[in-house]
Order: sequence, then structure tokens, then C-alpha cells
Amino acid sequence: MAPSPSKPTLEMLRALTDENVLHTLMDHPRLTRAEIAAHTGLSKPTVSDSVQRLSAAELVVDTGERTTGRGRVGLYYSLAPTFGAALVAGITPRGVTAEVVNAHGQVTGQDHAELGRTPGADMAAEALAAVAARLRPSCAGGLRTAVVSAADPVDRATGRLVQLPDAPFLVGDLDPVTVLSPFVAGPVLVDNDVNWAARAEGHSGCATDIDDFVYVHLGEGLGCAVVQDGAVRRGHHGLAGEIAHLYTAGPDGTAMPLTEVFATLGLRRPASTAIDVTALRSAIAGEDESAHRTRTALARAISGVLAAAVSLTDPELIVIGGEWGNCPDMIAAIDQHFSHSPRPVRVAAAQMTAPELAGARTRAVEELRSLVVHSAQPATYD
Repeated sequence: MAPSPSKPTLEMLRALTDENVLHTLMDHPRLTRAEIAAHTGLSKPTVSDSVQRLSAAELVVDTGERTTGRGRVGLYYSLAPTFGAALVAGITPRGVTAEVVNAHGQVTGQDHAELGRTPGADMAAEALAAVAARLRPSCAGGLRTAVVSAADPVDRATGRLVQLPDAPFLVGDLDPVTVLSPFVAGPVLVDNDVNWAARAEGHSGCATDIDDFVYVHLGEGLGCAVVQDGAVRRGHHGLAGEIAHLYTAGPDGTAMPLTEVFATLGLRRPASTAIDVTALRSAIAGEDESAHRTRTALARAISGVLAAAVSLTDPELIVIGGEWGNCPDMIAAIDQHFSHSPRPVRVAAAQMTAPELAGARTRAVEELRSLVVHSAQPATYD
């Protein structure tokens, strides 16, 4: 005879109630107890008890505002601003861009530090630490967590940046976790910018409600993110999707690494493996024979990469992003060429602006909210 399920304890019920109330206050800047009850479906006495517990735990505060009009005056409550905020940072060839976000998802502070194209680990670490130091005093309660987007491969186990051959943006083995630990009280999460961009497109862009898709970034650098069952698959070392050295068809039809296609076409920056985006966009624009030939060569090379991605991951959709990848002429050329492959898949242009920061920001808010809920339990019930 199967044992009967155990009944939830009073502490468990209180914890679930408090979590429900906190999530509701995260979704709204302020609410009365009656409004919280209406949003949650909980009784007013249950909500009142929860608000009292959370106020004692300094997670919820009386804003000092009151309802107006007829009837009983209601008190407005909100999340305590002293809980803290999350840091979101992006490390790119354009520098380190950082922002502070609260549990409502609102950006409350921003900063930027310039970097060169090959700054090295020390300069990148100084810039990252500088923006964190400048932003930390702006948030009451300090920085509780951080999420970092890096335009370099990221080791899955350590969060360190990985230097691969011919990478266009080199910061060496920068360790963002160690750099930010003096400024951030909680976890520091680090991932590649293309992975964050894919998460953003899956959350709010052209891949919303699609669980299996491939995101291909075509910009100064080349990258790919594989999303399966709604999650980015990072691989054993975190290096899944590094497509620069994947062999494909070159301009003359011979096999070569994808990154060499741009060297052959004269579309790299001088003394660099970075793609010259301005030159490339100019080369593919228009309807003359030269532009058509360049678009065709690029579309053929990229389609070879897409065919490999389809063979290995079986996606429903391929999203093309990056500074030149989602140009309408380029998307059309890739779609037309790839449609003749043995296993064609729908191709779409990325929709999000600054998708890497958008994806990192969404994850930072999720992590911060989780910390808010988690902090309520030991403070209230231990």
C-alpha cells in the first residue's frame, strides 16, 4: 500500500504565500493589500499576515502613500529598495558597458569604459572593475548578483574567457568572476554574447515560443548558439557554436575555414581577423555584378555552416543576427541559397536591439528575484 502524501506544514504554506506576494510586488511598483489579494487569489487576512512577515524581514516596505476616495484607506506597499540590485555587463570591442537593474527589471544606472580591440586581460579587468565600482554606490543594498556577456568564448566551468586561435577580440584569460567578487555579494554568471543574444530572441524576439533553433551571429566576429528544448546548449567546455574554423565552400568552391572566406574576399580589417563590417556592407549593397558575386559567395559559405548545424541539431528555425548578417539583401541571399540544401529550414532575421545585453539583463532580473525570494525564508522561519 502506497504511503499517503505528507501534509504541507504551516511553515511551507507561509513560504509559498510569501513567495507569491513577493512575485506580485516584483511585477508592480506598489500595491495595497487588497490589490495583492486580487492579483494572487489569496484571502485578505492571509495577505496581511504575509506583508507583516515580509515587512519584519525588511523585504517589503510601507511606501507612505495612501489610497484616496471613499471607503477605507489602503496602504501602498512595495519591495524594499534596500534589498539591492543586479549588475549587467557587456565586454565587447567597443568597451565595457554596464548597467544596474532592480527586481522590477528597471535600469537604474549605466556606465561605460573604453577598450581597444586587443586590450589584454589586465586592461579589460581594470575597465570591468571601474564600471562596477562607479555603479555600486548608486544602489541601496549594493550589488547582489552580476551577469556578464563577453565577446569571446567562455569556459563553462570557471567563467574565464578562452583565447581561441584567430579570435578577433582578444582579452586573454580574463576572469570576470574574480574581478567582480569584491563588488558583488552573490553569484557572478558569465557567458558568451551570442548565447545571451539567442536567449533574448527566444524570450522576446523572432524565436518566441520556439524551443529548438540556431542563432548565427555575423558581425566583426562569427558565432553560433544552439537552443534545444528551450535551453542554450553550451557543450562540455562551453565552446559549442564556435563556427569560425568550420570548413565550408570558399569563393572558388574549394573547402576552407569560414573565417578564411572573408580573408579571400578582402573583407578583413588590416592586421586582424576581425571582419570589416563597413567594407562588407558596401560590398554586398546594390545590384551590380560585383555585389551579386560577393553576396553569392558569402551565402554559399554560410549555407554550408547552416547545413552542418541542421544535420547536428535539427532546429525548427535559424535566426541570423549581427551587424551585417541581418541586412535584408544578405538574409535574402542566404535564404535563397539555403533553400536548395537537402534539409532546408526557415531562416529569419534577428529582431532584438543589443540582444546580448537584453538576454543578460533578463537573466540578471531572474537571478535577483530568486535571491529576494530565497532571502525571505531564512529571515522569516529559521
